[in-house]
Amino acid sequence: MWSVSSRRAFLLALMAAGCAPTRRTTPLVIATGQRGGVYFEYGEGLAAAISADRSGLRPRVIATGASLDNLRLVAEGRADLAFTLADSAALAVQGEPPFPSPQPVRALARLYDNYVHLVVRAGSGIVSLASLRGKRISCGAAGSGTEIIARRLLALARIEPELVERLDLTTSASALTAGSIDAFFFSGGLPTQTVSELARRRLIRLVDLRDHAEPMRRRHGEFYSPRTIPASAYGLPACGSIGVADYLIVRHDMPEELAYELTNLLFSDREALERAHPEARRLTVRSAFVTDPVPLHQGAIRYYRESRS
Repeated sequence: MWSVSSRRAFLLALMAAGCAPTRRTTPLVIATGQRGGVYFEYGEGLAAAISADRSGLRPRVIATGASLDNLRLVAEGRADLAFTLADSAALAVQGEPPFPSPQPVRALARLYDNYVHLVVRAGSGIVSLASLRGKRISCGAAGSGTEIIARRLLALARIEPELVERLDLTTSASALTAGSIDAFFFSGGLPTQTVSELARRRLIRLVDLRDHAEPMRRRHGEFYSPRTIPASAYGLPACGSIGVADYLIVRHDMPEELAYELTNLLFSDREALERAHPEARRLTVRSAFVTDPVPLHQGAIRYYRESRS
């Protein structure tokens, strides 16, 4: 993969010359999330749309731990485009732990809301967050935004599980099925494929977290809101949850024209993205530009201004 500076210089030179990039000349790395999650499926749809609409870019999707990993990858120039939760992005732009300083990231769009899932076995006696006391849990993959949320929830409720592991979504599902953990957290769009598979096999229940949204909001900021996972998502009873917005981010120094065209593609190819995952239908011009506290990239600002004119 090219360095950020060399890729930027290449694209700017082509733009200055008034010509488009030659086919398959410039790689574009899209950092997504764990396989079986919405970020990965959405990212694959985005890569397909970019390949079809921009002959000069060669997108490549990579699976990651998700939000925290993605923010680091973009800031370090090892990824060009990435998905992240709003609360994780806030830590990055403000330079708060686990980030050592403010990170040079910008947003293209607010995409949709993630829902915090607390997944337990169908026959489990775990019926609330408080029921996790003394249990074995996975708080999400290392490098994920799920881990940030799970640890905040546990701290808020003053819960000390017997064992806390950092397992990715697939491993969490396998561990729950095998009985080596009692519960796992996951923050994802609806539906999340791996959770759907467990629900189809009638192996799981979801635990209501809705009452914890407002305490999380008071303690950690306005990223959290009460939501409901509808029965239609997994064929399980409707369950209260906590919603957190998802952003699509890039580095601050991505060429303005490229950022503009990528933002435009989100809307012009939305039907194709919806085929990749139905969460793409949540994208609207009315809300996509609301990415606080992550500043919008100048190319995205230009797109939203033009869309209102």
